[in-house]
Amino acid sequence: MPTRRSRRRNWLVPLLLLLVIAVVGALWLNQNRLRDMLPRTDLNTVLTQAQQALQDGRLDGQDGTSARELFQAAIALEPDNERAHDGLRQVGQAELAQADAALQAGHLDQATQQAAIARELLGGGSDIDRLDHAISSAHASQVQTVDLVDQAQQALAAGKLDGADGAGALYQRVLRSDPGNAVAAHGLDQVGYALAVQARKALDAKDTDAANASIEQLAALQPNNGALPALRALQAQTRKQDNSALDATLKQGQDALRAGRIGGTGDDTALAYFQAALKLDPDNAQARAGLGKVAQAMTVQANAAIDAGDAAQATKLLDQATELAPKSADLAAARARLGSATSQPATAAAADDSEAPPAPAALSPQQSAAVARLVQRAQAATKNGDIMMPPGDSAYDLYRSALAIDGNNDAAMHGLQALPGQVEQQFNQALAAGKLKQADDMLANLAELAPGDAAQSALSDRLASAWLDQAEQQLARGDQIDAGQSLEHARKLAPNHPRVLDLTARLQGNR
Repeated sequence: MPTRRSRRRNWLVPLLLLLVIAVVGALWLNQNRLRDMLPRTDLNTVLTQAQQALQDGRLDGQDGTSARELFQAAIALEPDNERAHDGLRQVGQAELAQADAALQAGHLDQATQQAAIARELLGGGSDIDRLDHAISSAHASQVQTVDLVDQAQQALAAGKLDGADGAGALYQRVLRSDPGNAVAAHGLDQVGYALAVQARKALDAKDTDAANASIEQLAALQPNNGALPALRALQAQTRKQDNSALDATLKQGQDALRAGRIGGTGDDTALAYFQAALKLDPDNAQARAGLGKVAQAMTVQANAAIDAGDAAQATKLLDQATELAPKSADLAAARARLGSATSQPATAAAADDSEAPPAPAALSPQQSAAVARLVQRAQAATKNGDIMMPPGDSAYDLYRSALAIDGNNDAAMHGLQALPGQVEQQFNQALAAGKLKQADDMLANLAELAPGDAAQSALSDRLASAWLDQAEQQLARGDQIDAGQSLEHARKLAPNHPRVLDLTARLQGNR
């Protein structure tokens, strides 16, 4: 019997020992849960207050009532408390979100401060790195904006209003990057006021060019500036007065041209009147065409002097014509004739008017071959549209090179004088194909080759209308940049065209 009891005790002891070990292990593994089951009034109160502060948005502070301070106090009471550590992570996420919002609102100092707190609480991360980079970029932009404002203020103080480094352009750059910048907005108003004052002074002084420049600058900077309507009205009135004076001067020039008063030292010649018209309107097409006609008339007189054997008078007339139309085809042909005539050897028989002029000197076979090659190249250049460019290989230069060798060569002379007609034909082809830039080039070539040609005015109007049609189409598509460029082409051809003025106003309104 004792033996049986002894055996029972032997196996009960290890069992009890195992139970004790199991209970101790369970208590050790679940100590946090068991600890939470114990009454801890101070810790629970702190955690509750911290959670409430987090919900109320009181994230950080120094009075002991912020979520960050309360969660840190809970950790001080119990360093491994999960609720407290998780609460601090939530505070960090909330600080990160508020820093992002502050950055978007432009409050860089606040964003910087809250981003630093978020980094402390979260220990870094890609979101923190992204935010720090954005804040750094915003600070750099802010510094650049401050520099631009300083530059603009200095330019304004110096009276430098226009140009890329003028006050107007600098203030516009600031407002493009920071639309709410009150300093830049006020500065732009000051620039607008200064431009309006400049325009009025220029109009009072009859300085039309300066007034027009100031008004256009003001319209580009501030399309809705209150001074613009009155300035536009004064501009129109001044333009009307200038046009009256211009029309009278142009008529006097045409009258002098018809009366044969071509050039000279007087102020009642066609040359003097057309030059005076250009002073009133430097881009006036009629005045330029008038000077072209003066050059044509001088060339005709020079040819007559060449026929009469008066090389000195021919040279004088051609030199005067060259100042007005240096690329004229007729002028170049006359120069070739003069060069050929003056190169003839003088003979006693030439002094006798009854004698026929001496025959031109015979060309060597090499010279004849060179002339033929030059003429052939000039004809090919004409077909390719290489009329005035490239230098040396253009049809104009090649024909002149041929005439420099043989001033009486019929093919070279005819080809040179036919260039204006060829250019007009190519102009019409380019315009019909919608190649407006090519048509522009052809019109410019024609203005050089035949500056007095009456047909150029009609060609210019046709091309201006084509540019305006293109600008209308581009504007309808919302392409304001290309529409502005097309409008500028039309403005150069017909600055006072009603459609030019209308489209200009529409573009400025859209901007």
